[in-house]
Amino acid sequence: MTDALVSDDSVDVTEQAGIQFDVAAHAKSMVGHHYRVDDFYEVGREKIREYARAVLDGHPAHYDEQAAKGLGYDGLIAPLTFVSIVGMIAQRKLFEEVVTGYDLSQIMQTDQRLVFHRPIQVGDRLFCDVYLEDFRQVAGSDIITTKNIITDQFDNLVLTSWTTLVGRTGGEVDANIAHAVKDVMMHEPS
Repeated sequence: MTDALVSDDSVDVTEQAGIQFDVAAHAKSMVGHHYRVDDFYEVGREKIREYARAVLDGHPAHYDEQAAKGLGYDGLIAPLTFVSIVGMIAQRKLFEEVVTGYDLSQIMQTDQRLVFHRPIQVGDRLFCDVYLEDFRQVAGSDIITTKNIITDQFDNLVLTSWTTLVGRTGGEVDANIAHAVKDVMMHEPS
């Protein structure tokens, strides 16, 4: 467990094993870092249907193989926002293993740009490479930009995205709110 501290020059630090850790300086030092999410995400037929129902996307190609075949695909295609499942897994690793020290209840996505190279389809095994592209501080907030490249099992591009996240460290957060946000933001896909 770590204890959050605020130094006298308002730089957030975390004390780990008696060593002061400057969260922002660490995040800035990680710009240029790249990692691949440890495992692939295999896209299932029923997951596409469940997701499409959850986001109220009624396009027939998300539910009916014949409708998808009519569009030139072998199986169901996922709604565009289905990629958020892979993105959540990538962000979890980012904040748990790479850019550590942030309280997830204090992180907010402020911008995202997506370039779709092709639809996500049943049977795809999606791999995600994450690049920490930029870090800057503005008005007491840390602004982190990542680039995610998602490829399939044949190393074909599926999607490229750029995500901007704003984080704060060191602030007091109501434990109930932090728990609720964690459950919403980091729900484990089943």
